[in-house]
Amino acid sequence: MQELIVEADGGSRGNPGPAGYGAVVLDPVSGEPLAEAAEYIGVATNNVAEYKGLVAGLRAARALAPGARIRVRMDSKLVVEQMSGRWKIKHPDMKPLATEAARVFPPSQVSYEWIPRERNKHADRLANEAMDAGKRGEQWTPARSTAALDTAGSAASGRSGPASGSTRADEDAARVVGDAAAGAARARAALAGTGAGATSRSGAGDPTAPGTDAQDVLADAGHLPQSPEAPTTPAVVTAAAADTAHAKAGTPPVGWAAPADLGAPATFVLLRHGETALTPEKRFSGSGGTDPDLSAAGLRQAEAVAAALAARGTIQEIVSSPLLRCRRTAATVAARLGLDVRIEDGLRETDFGAWEGLTFGEVRERYPDDLNAWLASPDAAPTGDGESFAVVGDRVAAARDRLTERYAGRTVLLVTHVTPIKTLVRLALGAPPESLFRMELSAASLSAVAYYRDGNASVRLLNDTAHLR
Repeated sequence: MQELIVEADGGSRGNPGPAGYGAVVLDPVSGEPLAEAAEYIGVATNNVAEYKGLVAGLRAARALAPGARIRVRMDSKLVVEQMSGRWKIKHPDMKPLATEAARVFPPSQVSYEWIPRERNKHADRLANEAMDAGKRGEQWTPARSTAALDTAGSAASGRSGPASGSTRADEDAARVVGDAAAGAARARAALAGTGAGATSRSGAGDPTAPGTDAQDVLADAGHLPQSPEAPTTPAVVTAAAADTAHAKAGTPPVGWAAPADLGAPATFVLLRHGETALTPEKRFSGSGGTDPDLSAAGLRQAEAVAAALAARGTIQEIVSSPLLRCRRTAATVAARLGLDVRIEDGLRETDFGAWEGLTFGEVRERYPDDLNAWLASPDAAPTGDGESFAVVGDRVAAARDRLTERYAGRTVLLVTHVTPIKTLVRLALGAPPESLFRMELSAASLSAVAYYRDGNASVRLLNDTAHLR
């Protein structure tokens, strides 16, 4: 059986941020690059970009040789371990991508190996080229790839028949480096064992043993920062032709070409609790100080939102933060709708430490340096062992993952606080952390986010207060 090597990588300049992937198919003997794929995918996380790079690399390999044995080499320990079946895939964004990757080839034809980052430079470079192209508002093309420029001048001129088992669409799906016709001839000659175009290249040696550095599982720090104003339209590379090829081969495409029927999403209707005595005074009110109850105005707001939700008749479940102001709001709605309330600790408000109960001005006067740091960085925490927005973001994302899995296809009312709601909206939009300071969220307001089975999210409503008028 023929063998091909697929090396893939992905990166995000912000995590989430402007993201792209790169993948290359290599001849296992000479190290000759047979096909390249890269794409700017808009705002995404490192892990999503890495998985998309894997899918693109596998598709390019299948376009060259559907019956080949594939050896995947990546520097993402997360992807390698999950695709090898040793680690469970829990994140909803990863599951559909892992499923897609597993469908390109029969599992018995594919093996996965971890390699250190310095031995995955080709795919890493392609991912950066794609992100750079996206920043310019352009599409990545092989002609702009440095590998393509290096090999274009030495391409062979003949053309041979397609690889056994491939279709014309499969041929089009493989974006071969250099001149398309010459590159295709060289690739097929190498696969057929004729030795044509078998120029040795560095970087294709044997992989090292899998490492244990936890950083491989976390954000990829190897991609340089980029302006958040980069366009979100993905550059086209192998995707269109590969989707056509794999529609014929029975494997579902991804992206805009994917089937529209993804089933009913998990829809979270996000309700900020009603007013407390601290709300009109705009005082920090988190989870680290007192736990105030609703004020008289807050109780009226809870009744108003309960009536509005009863009139809509769409809420199927209610989940609340454990804090009293949310539980009181949730209980008012639940009594009107005839539903029970489930408590989710991950939905509690930020612990504001020593700032609890203070106004913004009072914090500015007492802790100016700490406040400036907090405004400048999501990793900075309020004075006195408070929670940073980064910590809260991780907590809320974990709660989101649990709830979307539990309530797939259902409409759920989440009664929570300002920071968790803004965080869910920010993550759904792929917006930067500073966007938390740019959203208005009134007491007893309604927002909504839908989460689909392919990992995508759609913000449907933000800060609706019509029921309070």
